[in-house]
Amino acid sequence: MKLPDELLTREQAAAVLGIKPDTLAVWATTKRYSLPYTKIGRSVRYRLSDIEQFIQQRMVNGGEHVG
Repeated sequence: MKLPDELLTREQAAAVLGIKPDTLAVWATTKRYSLPYTKIGRSVRYRLSDIEQFIQQRMVNGGEHVG
C-alpha cells in the first residue's frame, strides 16, 4: 500500500517555494499557475509532490527551460 502524499498548509507550501502565502492565494484565484490544491472545508492543502513537480517544470538550465 502506497502512503499518501504529505499535505502542506498554504503557509508551509509558500515556505517551500520561498514566496508569501498571499501569493499562492492570488495564483489560485487568478489561475496564473496550475499548482493543484485541495480544499478541505475552508482549509487549503497542497501535496508536496505537486510542489516538487511545479518546481521541476520551471527549472532553467543555462537559459533554456528544462521542463
